[in-house]
Amino acid sequence: MDQRRLSLAGLVVVTGLAWLELLRMEAGMRHSAAAGMAGMAMGTLRGWSAADAAALFGMWTVMMAAMMLPSAAPMILLFASVERRRRERSAATAPTAAFAGGYLLVWCGFSAAAALTQTALHQASLLSPAMVSTTPFLSGALLLTAGLWQWLPVKQACLRHCRSPVHFFQQEWREGTGGAVRMGLGHGVYCLGCCWALMIVLFVGGVMNLLVVAAIAGLVLVEKVARAGPWIGRIAGLALAAWGGWMLVAAAAGRGWVRW
Repeated sequence: MDQRRLSLAGLVVVTGLAWLELLRMEAGMRHSAAAGMAGMAMGTLRGWSAADAAALFGMWTVMMAAMMLPSAAPMILLFASVERRRRERSAATAPTAAFAGGYLLVWCGFSAAAALTQTALHQASLLSPAMVSTTPFLSGALLLTAGLWQWLPVKQACLRHCRSPVHFFQQEWREGTGGAVRMGLGHGVYCLGCCWALMIVLFVGGVMNLLVVAAIAGLVLVEKVARAGPWIGRIAGLALAAWGGWMLVAAAAGRGWVRW
């Protein structure tokens, strides 16, 4: 089996295992909720501890692998092809696994930040036991942020990078395992800049709502690989911003801050 096929098989296995683990976690949460414990939200009964935050970090890490590896697959597979051609020429190679590991390391960092944010929101009673925003002001602000980000130049610059893997390797190639990790980190940073705002929508739709997780993962994939991906992302941004703005105005009107 050549390097590209081996890499594809590895991506399929890791992504599949991540989704299976998410399904297991969701089933565990449903069982706990039926028992009146509400899964991870048990932490609200006794105060959130470091162990609770660590469990959330693990959950976010698995979720990011499940969501982001499919959209990163074209870059990883191209890397594997370049590595195979360099090996045939007896040139120094950079292991594909190291590149993928560097990429995932960036999303591990994001997962740590997301877990800490979620812990703080739970402690402030801004998230329900089902990990959903409890206030329309928070929901509206998150949706508006995610929607506006889709139109900002920095988002579009990061997306162009993610859609142009050949240019990235032409400009950023580094030799050896260390070089592969550095390239993976570099690509991961661009990918984070492209997609982080969409991830905060999970706090509105439900952090462990797998339909929302799958919808966001699908949008990320379409943005990166479809010909009309950038415009689809912009249209989705308009919808998110409109939804968020409506929630904020409706919430303000309910408080008497806005009169129709």
